[in-house]
Amino acid sequence: MSDPLPPRLQEIVEDFASVEGREKLELLLQYANALPPLPDWLKEHKERMDPVPECMTPVFAHAELEQGQMRYYLDVPDESPTVRGYAAILAQGLSGVPPQDVLNVPLTFYDRMSLGSVLSSQRLNGMRAILAQLKQYARRALAQQATPGK
Repeated sequence: MSDPLPPRLQEIVEDFASVEGREKLELLLQYANALPPLPDWLKEHKERMDPVPECMTPVFAHAELEQGQMRYYLDVPDESPTVRGYAAILAQGLSGVPPQDVLNVPLTFYDRMSLGSVLSSQRLNGMRAILAQLKQYARRALAQQATPGK
């Protein structure tokens, strides 16, 4: 049995697992269009965002811990729809999730979506890099929870 995923991420994985070939790409593009714009407070202070290393596409991320749950903000150019789609999947699937649950998501959870059949390994590496960055935020949030007052 594979590791359990947060409920919303599991729903997304099941949606992708239920479609084949070109339909997977179309679903990914639907998610790309659903990536929410950055809130004004973050647009005005983009220096708060971190570049995601190992991504060929310029991806920027920011996270906050709100009432024990992670909240992720991702900025990906419109010209990179597959990366935007994956970023939207992660933002939807992991926002509102406790940090430990984010850390429990396997870096290659996308294998359950069979995205390897429609995306290059280079794209999948970028997707893994985005998730690795989100996990880093979750680690920091856990460390802050462990040392209150910092």
